[in-house]
Amino acid sequence: MNPVKIIFFDIDGTLVDSATGCIPEKTYEALHRLRENRILLCIATGRSPYVIPDFGEFCFDAYCTFNGSLCYTEREIIYSNPLSHDDVEKVLENAAAIGRPVSVATKERMAANGIDDDLMDYYRLADLSLTVADDFDDVCTEPVYQMMLGCRPADHEALLRGTSGVKIAVSWERAADVIPVSSGKGTSIAKILSYFNLEPAQAMAFGDSYNDIDMLQAVGTGVAMGNAADALKNVADAICGCVSEDGIYHYCTANGLIESGAS
Repeated sequence: MNPVKIIFFDIDGTLVDSATGCIPEKTYEALHRLRENRILLCIATGRSPYVIPDFGEFCFDAYCTFNGSLCYTEREIIYSNPLSHDDVEKVLENAAAIGRPVSVATKERMAANGIDDDLMDYYRLADLSLTVADDFDDVCTEPVYQMMLGCRPADHEALLRGTSGVKIAVSWERAADVIPVSSGKGTSIAKILSYFNLEPAQAMAFGDSYNDIDMLQAVGTGVAMGNAADALKNVADAICGCVSEDGIYHYCTANGLIESGAS
């Protein structure tokens, strides 16, 4: 294995136990020990920047948010790739045709034009409450980085009909994220690696869902969580334990990235 210089982490189901909504203590410990070993640590998530969980005083070296459409450090933006206004309008039209409300996410906020059970539960996965925005139309005139709605795979074709630059990213089977076709976690990782002057062989990533597939394929070592979707496990270089079993901690100790029981 090449010396690992940088690691990318998904959040939900990877750093955060979806059953409890918490970051396991051993996972948090692993992050600190990796930092002590001077490994760069980055978030790669479908979440918006303003709904990233509280890691206390711990700061990551870079953040890939909106499934890679907005990447930044604490000091600067590395990559910004919002949806085109025409595609936003077309997806809204297509969603209305199949009877689905939509939530749009800008750099500053999220706004929804309606509520259904799937979208409400999708919000709950991130510990968010869903309300209808009175100024939804105004929000849609701002740069929109991601659109979210409840749906099923059979609806994907209808959602994309007539668009020119969008694709669907899936992290939960009852919903979809609509993002620019030129975005994705794999694309954002390439941007971050270039920023830090690193090669894919020096990178590792941990993930658990379908939208992590291109992330694991963009690094030298892609690790699927034990609770990961089978599709992700099929492309992973390795599989660690479930997030509830401190999978990241035990993988890192077993592979010499951190020492077990180190102070």
